[in-house]
Amino acid sequence: MARVREFDFEKVVEAAMNAFGAKGYDGTSIQDLVDATGVGRGSLYAAFGSKEGLYLAVMDRYREFYALPLVEILRKGAPGRELLREVLVAAVDEIVLDGSRRACLMVGAVVGRIAHDPQVSAHVQATTDMLEYALAQVIAEAQADGQFSDRHDPGNLARYLIVTLQGLRVMSALNPDRTSLTAIADAALDALDRPSHS
Repeated sequence: MARVREFDFEKVVEAAMNAFGAKGYDGTSIQDLVDATGVGRGSLYAAFGSKEGLYLAVMDRYREFYALPLVEILRKGAPGRELLREVLVAAVDEIVLDGSRRACLMVGAVVGRIAHDPQVSAHVQATTDMLEYALAQVIAEAQADGQFSDRHDPGNLARYLIVTLQGLRVMSALNPDRTSLTAIADAALDALDRPSHS
């Protein structure tokens, strides 16, 4: 009986993330994944079931290593504006460090997969909902403290910041300049401020 090849699960998923991030789901073949991971086709199918199964594992890892740290920042209890800027700058730094290899993974999933793939849609929605909830809590508290205008619902403002985060990922593919991306993040944050009164 043939022995199933053993491999480091996390390293394989990380390598697959790079492959999917570079070419997108449709542009990444099974052979691309074999080449990227160094794991044979049969072993990949045995571990993940399919190309989509590996992609879903990548989406889970993306949530764990990119979305959860942002949520942890939001739970630190610092002033709202400080927390939100830290989240935006952390995202910018990760995008710049990444060099856009994986920065558009979530955007690519939204654009290319969720319309016809319920499992990918559920993964993207869960990640988005988690971040939206954490952002809305911080915004609501900051509004109550007078740090931000209360003209808009915290949930809508949270979604606005998520749009900003995803927009930064798209922009980074064109110009991954930290100064430029940080300026965009600051402009988005300024839009939440309480208007000055004369």
